[in-house]
Amino acid sequence: MTVGLIVTLALAGIERRASADQSQTPTQVLEWNQIFIDTLIATNTANSSSQRLGAIVHTAIFDAYNGIEQRYGPIFVHDRAPNGASRRAAVIAAAYTALVGLFPSRQPALDASYAASLAALSDDGEDGGQSRERGIDWGTEVAQAVLAWRATDGFSASYPPFRGGTAVGQWRPTPPAFGAMSAQGLAFTAMFVLVHNTQFDPGPPRGLTSATYMDDFNAVKALGRKTGSTRTEDQTALALFWEGNASVHWNQAANQIARANDLSMSDSNRLLAVLNIAMADTAFTTWSGKRFYGGVPNEVTWRPVTSIPLADTDGNPDTAADPDWLPLINTPSHPEYPAGHPSLNGAASTVLLSHFDDAQMFTLTTVGQPSRTYTSITQARSDGNNARVWGGMHYPSTVAVSDAEGEAIANYVNRTSMQRLHDRR
Repeated sequence: MTVGLIVTLALAGIERRASADQSQTPTQVLEWNQIFIDTLIATNTANSSSQRLGAIVHTAIFDAYNGIEQRYGPIFVHDRAPNGASRRAAVIAAAYTALVGLFPSRQPALDASYAASLAALSDDGEDGGQSRERGIDWGTEVAQAVLAWRATDGFSASYPPFRGGTAVGQWRPTPPAFGAMSAQGLAFTAMFVLVHNTQFDPGPPRGLTSATYMDDFNAVKALGRKTGSTRTEDQTALALFWEGNASVHWNQAANQIARANDLSMSDSNRLLAVLNIAMADTAFTTWSGKRFYGGVPNEVTWRPVTSIPLADTDGNPDTAADPDWLPLINTPSHPEYPAGHPSLNGAASTVLLSHFDDAQMFTLTTVGQPSRTYTSITQARSDGNNARVWGGMHYPSTVAVSDAEGEAIANYVNRTSMQRLHDRR
């Protein structure tokens, strides 16, 4: 269905709604952020792919809205919108166009959401719909430019399979699938805001004979095992819950907090752009680190599912092998260091804490698990990070280093990108 036809259907017979009615509904930025979240869930999109998708969608939304408002420096599209273009229509069109481009199988559902969003708009410019039409055209143009830009960002290129190596401490494929490194393309994907993917390189992991490694090993050995663990029942439940999609979790939190705090459409637009771009550039940085350190034979990147059965070979007298040890959660197919989810938790929570007080209420969901309601951003961050140890996938020191990496990237994105152009007083 073409954009023009959808617009025609949406506008046919639609009466204007009073501004008071519109104020009771979320802004179009938050509405389409929720549609993005729902789309990730409906398509069961892998966590590793989701941050890039969120950054593309919210770059399109940000630049479409900002090209009219001219409040901040743009992310990618530097052109100005036509005079009189509707900001709300531009957001709807940009979000819709980006999502259809990224999730073509969801076009029927997205068509319906698009028609409903347009139908809910009043005539912004009181000019017979010209403002709305200009906004639609502008938002579509911006999203198409962003999609074209990211189509050649390296994510979808073909790379030789990477299987690490057999040196003691080095990552190698893990059970049950014993597959090559997954989502390797992230290690070679162009950044959104950062200059390059080693700008916030976390540095090498701890050594095999260090006290830190001994503590790491023994902690995950006791807490992360599938049976006979020292975990509490709630820690087991949290490990399974936080195995869910980080982009779903943190966009849910941001959306709900923005609504509860009556964030303006402009402020919500920047918040969600910073959030999703910080998470994307963090994912690229983390995967670059995984690919690099995983390829260095003397760096410790093997997973607990490998290191614990082979502890008799590690040269550390304070680690003991357990040939039957298995993790609570099947190990992802990529090097242990640095850690994906903790780096994303660090990035996302840092963005939220830069905008809001820590005490916020929000409910997160993971498919197949009971929902979780939090009253603290920091508590969610802590649970998400500890879950990687409780699940038997990561060592505590890796979690800490990775969280700090994400925090540093989030602060950089927030302080250097999408900056105010002038004081609007």
